[in-house]
Amino acid sequence: MRSSSGTWPERPPLRDVGLIGRLLERLNESDETRLAEETRAWAETIEGTVRIAAAPVRQPVRVAGVIRRMTVLPMEGKEALQALISDGTGEVMIVFMGRRGIGGLSLGKRVVVDGVLADHRGEIRMVNPRLEFAG
Repeated sequence: MRSSSGTWPERPPLRDVGLIGRLLERLNESDETRLAEETRAWAETIEGTVRIAAAPVRQPVRVAGVIRRMTVLPMEGKEALQALISDGTGEVMIVFMGRRGIGGLSLGKRVVVDGVLADHRGEIRMVNPRLEFAG
């Protein structure tokens, strides 16, 4: 209802949604959103890393993320293992030439890679990076 001056009354400030509100928000968000938030929070704790969305191309970088997809290209003499890493801000395809597998590397594994990013046909890639497994 308008006041006598012809303006709408001010609304009270929004309060904290509380425990039940946070629970409802959490239940309504997608698994992808939750995974991206958790991955981003974890990646930010790894010292010396940059977020994929902000990583420069053609310069050495250190990126932390989670393996989201793995593909083996079994062409004779040109084997390659590809793994898609996500840090919650972006994705990068890492490629290991001459490899069909790496012990311990699996979906959902947290990794830190060091290498040079390149744009290959619209896809950000890192070829034969230094790989370490992280918590």
